[in-house]
This record gives sequence, structure tokens and C-alpha cells, in this order.
Amino acid sequence: MKTRIAALLLMLSSCWEVATATEPSGKLLIRGGYVMTMDPSVGDLEGSDVLVEDGRIVDVGRDLQPGNARIVDARGQIVLPGFVDAHSHLYVTTMRGQFRNRDGQFFPVSSRQAAQMSATDTYTAMYLGALELLNGGITSTGDFFDNVLSRAHGEAGLRALNDAGIRATLYYGGPDKTTRNSIDLDQLQTLVDQQGTEHRVRLGLAWRLPRNRDDASNWAMRQQEYDTARRLQIPIQVHVSGEAHSMFDALIKRNFLYPGLGVVHATDAKPEQLQALDKSGGSLVLTPLSEQRVGYGLTRLDHFSGVSRQGLGIDGNALAGSADMFASMRLAALTWSGGSRDEKAPDPRSLLRLATLGGAEALGRADEVGTISKGKRADLQIIARDAINLAGFGGGDPSALLVYSAQPDNVRTVVVDGRILKLDGELQGVDLAQLMQRADASAMQLKQRADNP
Repeated sequence: MKTRIAALLLMLSSCWEVATATEPSGKLLIRGGYVMTMDPSVGDLEGSDVLVEDGRIVDVGRDLQPGNARIVDARGQIVLPGFVDAHSHLYVTTMRGQFRNRDGQFFPVSSRQAAQMSATDTYTAMYLGALELLNGGITSTGDFFDNVLSRAHGEAGLRALNDAGIRATLYYGGPDKTTRNSIDLDQLQTLVDQQGTEHRVRLGLAWRLPRNRDDASNWAMRQQEYDTARRLQIPIQVHVSGEAHSMFDALIKRNFLYPGLGVVHATDAKPEQLQALDKSGGSLVLTPLSEQRVGYGLTRLDHFSGVSRQGLGIDGNALAGSADMFASMRLAALTWSGGSRDEKAPDPRSLLRLATLGGAEALGRADEVGTISKGKRADLQIIARDAINLAGFGGGDPSALLVYSAQPDNVRTVVVDGRILKLDGELQGVDLAQLMQRADASAMQLKQRADNP
């Protein structure tokens, strides 16, 4: 069996070609949609157009003159900024269905399988994961890549995001979650130099605090990583979970909080800890689906209302079940209203903001994306209302319709940097059948290696 799978992987590797994302060019006109700009100074524009040139939004309004632009008909559909997945782990995509709660908990299973990943496995998982995000209208991701087993793995992960065409911050991390080993800072430096600071895919630091917070030598290692990121002027993300109170206290006492630091989870954070984060200008990312799945607690949005910069994350398509931002918003809304026993507590428009502009702010990229505004990069999604789950809408503000009823399949068209990556419900330039065959073969072999090390 192992021999047959290995042969299949070799065959697929030799014949599978990726349509690499290229730089934007030309003009594009999104015609006649209900444009939810998410820009508070503009609001919603019914029956309006979005004109894009060279990857940038140049105008929004009625009856724009397209010139020689390619036209996408959005009449009767909702045009929204692309969702921003502010925290994820795309390398676990090919571990889907292996986290079975009682006999297959997430951390032990993912750690065993992650240790067996080849660079090719990594590329396959992250490329597949990024395409799944795009398919559901997620145009940006903050990928916490904490399985860099070698330099080849690091290069493979970066290449996967570039090839998929998604906008991303690749938070480059260590070889596992244990914090025993240092991050390869030399490769991080090289990748930062290669990518630059204006590229669609940028680098950050996937940082972890010492498991033993009394270990002086481990703190010295972590300090060096932190100082390197500050010197390179790249953002940092750090998990605050499990022993959340002591982790948050360590960040505060050691003066690690600053605007470039993003804290992830913090489910049980104390009000004074969140106040310190907000005062520092740092950001917060909440991942309701994964936090509740692994038993971290209920993600109550009202608990975090004091943090100005915050967004939502998927936290890994396999752990969340799928790359579904609609499901994340819905769970956050229902947890809030159910926990507070107040139907009026959640505001669907605010949830959409968290999933768009909020996520962009959390990643430090709100100057580029998050709203449909003149001058920003053209990261858009078009949501059709011709499916049975969206039928019966009588008009008015569609925010509640999207939060409580929409699904990834309703996303008809996706644009990143002015390039159409999904059109009429189909991902462009991707042989999905071949990709899924490759992913299944990689997943099967990965599980076998992990089960029989």
C-alpha cells in the first residue's frame, strides 16, 4: 500500500502544474451590484460599479465608464470586500477529519503528522488551503507557519501562497510547537529580503513564548527572535492560550506589547490585560470555531470590546472544519446572544466589519484592503443570491442575510489585486480534480508515516 501511494505521489508531482499568480494588469469593471463598501464614510451603494485598474480601485459609483475594461456583471448580487482570515495554520489542511475529539485530539495528532511532512506535503497542504480560503471569499490570510522543518519547507510554504494568488502575511516560525528549537532567523532574513515589504505576500514572525517561563536560556532565544523581527520591521503574532493568564502577564512584564504584535485567542484574558494590549496599539485575533472545538472556552465578543484592533481567524481549515468565514461570524453572533440572553447584542454589520476591515487592521494592512475604497487594492468578492439558502430576502440591509444565511458556495466571484481568481463559481486556472487527488494521496501517506514512525 505504501509503495502504491508513493508511486502515485511521484506521478502527480511530475504531471501537476500550478498556474502561478501573476501581477495585475488591465482594467476591470464590476457592474451594477449592491456594493457594501464597509467604508464608514461611503456606506452601501445600490446598483453601483467598482472600477479597477492595475490591481487598484480607481472609482466606485453609478454608471462608471469602463473604457476597455473587462466587465463582470454583478446585478442582483452583493459586492463586498474580500474577507480577511487574520490567523490560520494552512499546513494542517491535509489532516482534515483526523481530529476525532476523544480518540484523536488536535494537538497530539497534528504534532505527530506535522513532524512527518515533507516540503512537498507542505506545499500541497498550504496551496490547497489557500485555494479553499479564496473559494469562500477570503482574499487575505495571516498564516502562522510553525512547522518549518527545514529551509525547503520554508520556501515551499511561501511558494504555495504566492502560487495560489492570495494576499497573505506568512508568519514564519520554528519546526514545532515545543519552543525547544530556535527559528531559522537567517532564512527569515533572506526571505524578507527577497519578498520586500510591498509584495502581496509578506513575511512576519510566528513567535511562541517558552513553555517553561522560568527558563532563562529559552527566554534569551525568544528575545533574539523578537529583536530580529523588530529590526526587520516585520509583524509578529503570538498565541496566548492554554495558560493564557501567565502568558499575557509575561508579554506585559517583559514589555513585548507594541503595535506590530498580534495576540491570538486570549479567550480568558483579564480586562486589565486586554487594556494593556489596546494601550500598546497591538491587535487581537479571535478564532471562535477552533477555540470552542479544542475546549478553550466560549468566545464572547463583548468580553473583548475594549480592544480597538481585532479581527477573526479560521485557525486552520482542518481544525475549523472548513474555510468558512460565514460560519465563524455566525458562531460568534450566536455565542454572544445566547450567552448574554439578549437577541439584540450582536450587530451583523459589526461582525462583517470584523471579518473585513477588522482583520485588515489586525494584520496591519488596512491601508491596502478591508474596504472598497478608492486607492485600495482590489480584493473583492461577489455573492450571488440565486441559491435556495438565500431565497426569500425582501430587501434592505443584507448584513443579517450574509451573517446568518450565507455559505462559501454563494460566493460567485473572487478578485485579488485586480485578478479574477474565481468566476461564476469556478476557481480559475486550477485543475481541482488533480489537486484533490494529490492532496488525498499526500494525506494518506502522511497518516501512515505518523501512525508507523
